[in-house]
This record gives sequence, C-alpha cells and structure tokens, in this order.
Amino acid sequence: MKLRTIWKGMNRERRRGLTLIEVLIVLTILLVIASLAVTNLIPMQRRAYENAARTQIKAFEQACDAYYLDLNDYPPSLDALIAPPADLPDPTKWNGPYLNTQAVPLDPWQHEYLYMYPPQRNTTGRPDIWSMGPDGVDGTEDDITNWGQ
Repeated sequence: MKLRTIWKGMNRERRRGLTLIEVLIVLTILLVIASLAVTNLIPMQRRAYENAARTQIKAFEQACDAYYLDLNDYPPSLDALIAPPADLPDPTKWNGPYLNTQAVPLDPWQHEYLYMYPPQRNTTGRPDIWSMGPDGVDGTEDDITNWGQ
C-alpha cells in the first residue's frame, strides 16, 4: 500500500508540465492553421494589387483627359502630367500638374506603368496605359490594361 501511495505522488508531480509530445501536437496544429491562413491571404493580396493597378490606370486616364481639354492633344508621356514637356507649342495652356504626386507612381509590383500615344491597342483613341502585372513581363496574360476590358 505504501508503494502505491508513493507512485501516485510521483505521477502527480510529473503531470505539472507539458510533455514533449503534447508540445509537438500543439505546434503541429498551429502550423496547420497558419498554412491555411496564408494560402487564403495570397490570392486576396493579388486581387488587391490588381484592383490598385486598375484604379491607378483610371486616374491616369482622367489626368490625360484633363490634359487633352487644356492642350487639345494627349500627353506624349505620363511625365507630362506632372511637368510641362519642353516642346509644347504654347506652354501657357498647360494647367498642371494633372497628378497630385512629385513623380509618376510605380505599379503595386514596383514596375513603371507603360504608356503609348498614339495608341496601338485602344480603339477609343485614348492613350494605351498598362501595367506589366505581377510577372513584370510585357505582353503576358496578367497585364492590366485600359483596353479590351
């Protein structure tokens, strides 16, 4: 009887902390939960970046339209929305800056937006404005453009 009482006391003392197996099980559960969260967040971040690029392209289009109203022509580059081009026939008509930034912003993937006027793809006569998308390569499926959408 005495041996049994000693064994019960030792068992109670040993159960005060967590065993290595219990800690490993908890860590495994936390890793599974974290991996599920990350796999759900990555597509959401990609969509947010794509929406940000579309919104910025729309802002460029509006600024180009304001430039057009003042000078009766679209700007030769996106930089002309911030500072007047040196070759303007009548610099007094330039009423910019047409963007509220010091420089043309980069797309969400830190690449420059591409601009072309006269347009080659935009059938409305407005300039072609696009981002190369997440892969940073022009002319691929993930490009975000202001034509054909």
